[in-house]
Amino acid sequence: MTAPLQEPTFLILSALAAGPMHGYGVIQEVAALSSGRVTLRPGTLYGALDRLSEQGLVAQEGEEVVEGRLRRYYRLTDPGADVLAAEVERMADNARAASARLRQHVRGTATA
Repeated sequence: MTAPLQEPTFLILSALAAGPMHGYGVIQEVAALSSGRVTLRPGTLYGALDRLSEQGLVAQEGEEVVEGRLRRYYRLTDPGADVLAAEVERMADNARAASARLRQHVRGTATA
């Protein structure tokens, strides 16, 4: 059992599950996935990508120069997909448990 992922890490892995992308693409996708709640700064993103790369959860896919700037592409690795899948399952289990409790609460208050 691994520790729960922090939301930015979860969103980065989720973004890369769609396929390889460069850093700015990850920043945009994280914002979209979180409905704008999570905004990653480049320094934060690249620090996270370095850490995730060291852990074997993401890997550099390649790089290209666009308008004089280097773009590095990253991809989700199989171990990264496994960690993401486990986190999705953990969160789904928690949501089901909370929903069940909430239904009990609603029923309990309606009869009181």
